[in-house]
Amino acid sequence: MASALSGCTSVSYYAQSLEGHVRIMAARQDVGKLIQAPSTSKALRAKLTSASAIRRFATDDLALPENNSYRSYVDIHRDAVTWAVFAAPQFSLTPKTWCFPVFGCVPYRGYFDRKSAAESAVELHRQGLDVYVTGITAYSTLGWSSDPLLSTMLRQDDSYLASLVFHELAHQRLYVNGDSAFNEAFAVAVETTGTRKWLRAAGDRAGLRRYETDRKRSADFLALVSRTRDELRQVYESSRTPDEMAAAKAATLDRLRTRYRQMRDRSWAGYRGYDAWFNAPINNAKLAATSVYGEQVPAFIRLFDLCSGDYPRFYASVRRIADLHEPARGKALKAATTCD
Repeated sequence: MASALSGCTSVSYYAQSLEGHVRIMAARQDVGKLIQAPSTSKALRAKLTSASAIRRFATDDLALPENNSYRSYVDIHRDAVTWAVFAAPQFSLTPKTWCFPVFGCVPYRGYFDRKSAAESAVELHRQGLDVYVTGITAYSTLGWSSDPLLSTMLRQDDSYLASLVFHELAHQRLYVNGDSAFNEAFAVAVETTGTRKWLRAAGDRAGLRRYETDRKRSADFLALVSRTRDELRQVYESSRTPDEMAAAKAATLDRLRTRYRQMRDRSWAGYRGYDAWFNAPINNAKLAATSVYGEQVPAFIRLFDLCSGDYPRFYASVRRIADLHEPARGKALKAATTCD
């Protein structure tokens, strides 16, 4: 279990991973019983009722695993369940990775304790690396245990909750050892198509419009980051001196912020949902973390369309591609012209 939850070979790291997960598992309460309990607040009962329906939809309509995951609930009494620490060299967009048995290598370290995450970040920074720490709303043990709903997953509307449940169950449906970009993009594709289908099935036209607007903004944001990554890659591959490279890096990140403000004020009509991301420090680690979740998503959604929106066929097609080795896996995904 410790191996499944961590990305470091140190005993202390395994220990905090295992302890954090076990504490959450020990606090689980059955969703059905909570819905029926008179002591459950009206707001929580409504959220858990929606979560229960979303969980059924995941299995019945999206062919996601039928198991006990997301049929229990835990109030963790904090804003994040874990904190992920990303790191990358000062002049490279290739993230540092940590490897462990069973699940392979991942470009982050996860901590159940915020202080421990901060201490890890300080140590990595001392090594001359760019570092980024972010709070995580949900995590998956890939079916090794019955993952519960967490209070962090209920903070926003039901579309957000559905997206998280579909995303995490997608990891249980298919996971490629050591290929985080492939895994996350696949899960985002299932999350996106699944949430759209769920909203249509519910007849929630207003919710669907809001969701599509959010997805469009997300695509714009990722395109902006991708453009900046391309510009930085040219800087890092040039013959500049370290001082010249640092200056060019800073100028590129300044342009990123300027382009964001222009996009926000013009195309987004002043929507400020991404302000916090841009107002905080931006570095290679932060850009690398963002790219893990987005760059291959369009290719997966295109494959889903080639499969006529049939989830079992889509999963089978992704499985065939997943069985290939890198770089053939990524090339096959981009080159796919049929589902089969």
